[in-house]
Amino acid sequence: MELLKVCVGQPRAVRSKSGWTGIHKLPVDGAVPVGRLGLSGDHILDTENHGGVEQAVYIYTTPDYAYWAERLGRELEPGTFGENFLFSELESATVSIGQRFQVGTVLLEIASARMPCVTLAERMGDPGFVKKFREARRPGMYARVIEEGEVRAGDAVIWANQLPQGTETILDNFEAFYARHPGAATVTTG
Repeated sequence: MELLKVCVGQPRAVRSKSGWTGIHKLPVDGAVPVGRLGLSGDHILDTENHGGVEQAVYIYTTPDYAYWAERLGRELEPGTFGENFLFSELESATVSIGQRFQVGTVLLEIASARMPCVTLAERMGDPGFVKKFREARRPGMYARVIEEGEVRAGDAVIWANQLPQGTETILDNFEAFYARHPGAATVTTG
């Protein structure tokens, strides 16, 4: 498996309540330092709902991108979903909470699924995108940084631990959130 892209976002104005977002991420070249709170040069503006130690790095994958390209009928650029890392070959929904990955000199541990918000819907230009994202069951995954270091596009992504069968997966985590908050999937912009 490979780290295909490393993406960071600069502040941009949005219509959401915070007024600013860092969801518009673009790929960067070269080595990027990764600390406990995320990537150097990446801006998290709505810190009440995003970022922090438990959401230091957001990871999306090429199978997830392929699904959306087919569903939306267009190619999507890396960074579209606000991800920091684009991994090859992995169905993110099947990854277990607690799974560790060595990427460059950084050790990551999967912490939770991503829950979509109105900023993602605005980014996608579709007021109903939160519901579509929920129904697709392809949330991507947030990771905490266990060991700080550097990454660059092209680094190998190595499975760094074995977890017992039956460990909660990203999809389990995603579904559990919606079981507790059934109305969250109907959030719209506008």
